[in-house]
Amino acid sequence: MIVRFTIRQLEYLVAVGEYGSVTEAAERVNVSAPSVSAAISQLEREFGITLFVRRHAHGLSLTQAGHNFVAQARQILREAHKLNALSNELTNQLRGPLHVACLVTFAQTVIPTLRRGFSDAYPDVEFFQYERDHARIVEGLRMARFDIALSYDLDVPPDMEFHELAVLPPYAVLPEDHPLAGRAELSVQELASQPMILLDLPHSSAYFLSLFRDNDVAPRIIERTRDMSVMRAMVANHFGYSIANIRPVSSHTVSGAKLAFVPLAGNPRPMRMGILAMRGLSSPLVVRRFIDFCSQTLRTMSGMQLPANPQLEDQKKGSP
Repeated sequence: MIVRFTIRQLEYLVAVGEYGSVTEAAERVNVSAPSVSAAISQLEREFGITLFVRRHAHGLSLTQAGHNFVAQARQILREAHKLNALSNELTNQLRGPLHVACLVTFAQTVIPTLRRGFSDAYPDVEFFQYERDHARIVEGLRMARFDIALSYDLDVPPDMEFHELAVLPPYAVLPEDHPLAGRAELSVQELASQPMILLDLPHSSAYFLSLFRDNDVAPRIIERTRDMSVMRAMVANHFGYSIANIRPVSSHTVSGAKLAFVPLAGNPRPMRMGILAMRGLSSPLVVRRFIDFCSQTLRTMSGMQLPANPQLEDQKKGSP
């Protein structure tokens, strides 16, 4: 008996297995939910087994057979990805999928510009974007769900390598008419007595708090949020100041209020933005081109104050 299935159907299977929801899986692979459902049903008919248990209120759960099939499907997709990579190397043309994970902060500020420019330059590359926290990025890289990730140099595991793209010094975010907004720089001692809106993202918040701890002062936190847009809106409405490392192109919030951005004094330790990848793996051409593109684009992005500092020689070796 010849069992017929497509690579695309396997991608849908893996997505549903990961998210436990046809709707969410469809959003992640950029197709309609009925297309995903039809693919799963087709696979179950072809193989004659049940891959998922359907629970109306709780989504889909993998059966034991489903777990085994998803694991094998991932392996097949990895091998198919190698064929794409080999084709790109032999023809020096870029085509096929590129799976890029990123922190939520970058999804709001950096990735849209990088993705638009890269997709315009290489239209045959299918760009898949995933917003994740640091722990899920690490897990996804280890499971080969992502090719690379855009992240900070915080808690990089020993089995991964970090390729620096930009140095991001911290700055205070203030309402435009705040008494301290006109200063050339501000010390954390001056900010400590002011009410603070903490951008409370994993790892990032620990970094922000360390800026105060290193100077033997403590911030007066009155609110926490994981959303940069919410943080900016609260600052604009005079609830307090905040600290960030990425400055969006526009100084205005969604409501139109204007913010001021003042560097922190004393050369505080910056955060570093870059590419996170598995250590020791040979990067395919599409990944090397994307890293080069990120490095070049970040140097010219206006309004974000990203002083590029690429250290990508190891990635560029062998790059045509």
